[in-house]
This record gives sequence, C-alpha cells and structure tokens, in this order.
Amino acid sequence: MDCLFCAIINGDIPSNKVYEDEYCYAFLDIAPQAPVHCLVVPKEHIASADEISENNSTLVARIFEAIPKIAKSLGLDGGYRIISNVGENGCQSVKHLHFHILGGKKLSETMA
Repeated sequence: MDCLFCAIINGDIPSNKVYEDEYCYAFLDIAPQAPVHCLVVPKEHIASADEISENNSTLVARIFEAIPKIAKSLGLDGGYRIISNVGENGCQSVKHLHFHILGGKKLSETMA
C-alpha cells in the first residue's frame, strides 16, 4: 500500500507530531487553514468515513476520546472545529481517514 499517512505514522516521512497513542497519531498540517490546524489519523488504515463499520468503529471512538486532549494541548480552550472530508466531491486529498482540528481564532460560520 502506498499511503502518505501510513508512511507518516511509520516514521518514514517526518511530521510535527503533537500526540500519539496506541490508536491514533496527530500532527500539524503542512498547509494550515487556521492558526491551529492538526490532523488526527487512525494507526490502522481506513480509507475514509465511508469505510467505518462495526469492525473498526471502536477505533474511531478512541480517536474522538483523544481529540479533546489534543485540542487542549494545542491551547484550543475557546473551541474548535472537527472536519473529515470524504471522497472526491468532499475534497479528500489523502485516502486515509483523518480528522482536521481547526482553531486558534473565531472560525467562519460558513463552510462553503
């Protein structure tokens, strides 16, 4: 498999890691869309939210348990946004499930 995020998780490609546990890996986005922009990825390869099933949903739950810890460590006490893009029309650029944590300022209420 040739997956950018799997290579980052394995340490083959450097990243600015902000969090890691047995279930997920979080690192700063290289093209931030907000003052704080972090990506949280499962260590198990799941292509997108379309592939979440009863067999891997516990892993996704663990990621959502980690997200508040990650946000707090990044100083996002005033709130933040979580986004997951799915498929071509959703602008998913890397085919590995990932969650964007965006914050560090008052975000726009519009998404389009």
